[in-house]
Amino acid sequence: MSGRSYSKIYIHTIWHIKSHAVEIKPEHREGLYANIATTLKEMECIPISINGTGNHVHVLMVLSKNYALKDIIARIKRTTSYWMKNLEPYYSGFVWQSGYSAFSVSQSVVDTTRAYINNQEEHHKRMSFEQELKRFLDLYGVNYDPKYLFSYD
Repeated sequence: MSGRSYSKIYIHTIWHIKSHAVEIKPEHREGLYANIATTLKEMECIPISINGTGNHVHVLMVLSKNYALKDIIARIKRTTSYWMKNLEPYYSGFVWQSGYSAFSVSQSVVDTTRAYINNQEEHHKRMSFEQELKRFLDLYGVNYDPKYLFSYD
């Protein structure tokens, strides 16, 4: 094998807005998702699926081998916050929560995960974001303190 590095790591990330007062309007979601996709590509990630609701976003991507996930998410949040705040005065107080959730995705369930992300509006008619996140954390065996889980700091 030569000195090259190879990887294909699928990651499903989720993050929420900081406040419930300012939600992402439906007419601005596609632009937001396009902004996220552009940032991912700039950081050598491959966007697979990006979708969400008024209060949170899901991203399925192939993770770059050259950037840490925390740096990718930080840049996405920075660029999209700037973009949102400049859309209209309604978003002047728009801020993402400080944290995020990330889960590994096996090649065998990429299509299922993509379908899940693409169906967010319908999915959240039956389940809140809080229920959804708790379900993912439990499914992946992530230890968390329920007291701090939904502080949206």
